[in-house]
Amino acid sequence: MFYDTKDLHDQEICLQLIRTAQAQPQKRWLPAYYFDIFLLSGERIGQCDLRIGHNDKTYIGGNIGYGIDEAYRGHHYAAKACSLLFKQAKKHDLDYLIITCVPENAASARTCELAGGRYLETACIPADHEMYQEGKRQVRIYRFEL
Repeated sequence: MFYDTKDLHDQEICLQLIRTAQAQPQKRWLPAYYFDIFLLSGERIGQCDLRIGHNDKTYIGGNIGYGIDEAYRGHHYAAKACSLLFKQAKKHDLDYLIITCVPENAASARTCELAGGRYLETACIPADHEMYQEGKRQVRIYRFEL
């Protein structure tokens, strides 16, 4: 079940739902929301997604993914988008979320810290995970209490 997303905005940005995806148990994929991130002036500045639930895949890949277009980086928009996604996750009665990033991505690690994440560990990515197929070998794992 997916919930309304019209309340996902603050004084600077809003999230616009692009699509939802049902769980795919055979791939261990959880239900997910996919959004574009917009400034309130209407400019698209990036995208983000929220996976609902927890399993071994989300421990490595995270419940949230985000990307801010290069021209808009440096304004903490990803951390602000995460705060809005936390609001959506609470509608699903989740009490925590995981966000991960590769160790080389200092900007994403800073986003996790700004958004209130607690660093848990740097973990090796299992060979059967999609991220491993992309050439990634480790992730920094952050936990966010909701």
